[in-house]
Amino acid sequence: MLEENGRKQNWEREVLEKVLLAAVAEQRKARRWGIFFKSLIFVYLFMIFVVVVEPFSEGSIAKGKAHTAVVNVIGTINEGSDSDASQIIKGLRAAIEDKETKGIILRMNTPGGTPVQAAYVYDEIKRIKQQKPDLPIYAVVSDMCASGGYYIASAADKIFVNQASIIGSIGVIMNGFGFVDAMDKLGIERRLMIAGTHKAILDPFSPVSTEEKIHVQALLNRVHQQFIEAVRQGRGQRLHDDPDIFSGLVWTGGESIELGLADAIGSTDSVAREIIGAEKIVDFTQKEGVIDRLAGRLGTSFGQVLLSAIEAAGFSMR
Repeated sequence: MLEENGRKQNWEREVLEKVLLAAVAEQRKARRWGIFFKSLIFVYLFMIFVVVVEPFSEGSIAKGKAHTAVVNVIGTINEGSDSDASQIIKGLRAAIEDKETKGIILRMNTPGGTPVQAAYVYDEIKRIKQQKPDLPIYAVVSDMCASGGYYIASAADKIFVNQASIIGSIGVIMNGFGFVDAMDKLGIERRLMIAGTHKAILDPFSPVSTEEKIHVQALLNRVHQQFIEAVRQGRGQRLHDDPDIFSGLVWTGGESIELGLADAIGSTDSVAREIIGAEKIVDFTQKEGVIDRLAGRLGTSFGQVLLSAIEAAGFSMR
């Protein structure tokens, strides 16, 4: 009888423990789901906030006031970079569409970039000047305006620099390495198959033929000549007759004025205030939208946060 009562008590204890454990597990599951849904709600509200706030971050607060428009040309001018030609051109077009824009400043700090991207912007500036001849477009250089950057700047009405700015580098470059001798010393055999006599032109593991070297040099010379013609067209009679101007050399801002590569000393603020006459500055630089950055650059981080929330709810996607 006592043994039977003991078994009954043990059975009741086990049942009670199972019920309590099930209740605790259910509470934990509910808590995880709560974290998951709260995370989703937070992300949803944040996205709404971004959509509402972003339109006010593009300089729209200056609407209705006379201002100087600024478009940045900063960093390397390459497709896909912050100074992508399409982004610069969008900024220029947005600036001219604003009726209160009294002048445009290209705020420049760039070592250059590809000749194609530079030419796109150069041609757009020329087009705008034909469309709106009374709207001044100035280039203002801070630290550097070289190579493709100067290509763009030469299209402006005037170029303003600092005494210590670096200006010039009107030239074209193509570089690489050759590993032929190193491969011979190491006993490495190069196995290359091509269709087309010159398909492997400038291959770093093959000798450079005289014919290919002459061809590439001619190509560089043609691009260089296009660069020279663009600068001459943009700067006109202001350029001094100095053969070193187009040699690829660079000069300080003060020297560039003496050579006719630049016009005067000035900053963004001084040009806006004293030359354009509209002290108010509005930045029309086109930037990747916050939504795009969240979807692109921050996409991975967002995914990790969401994954953590899902795992907290008891799931796994790994």
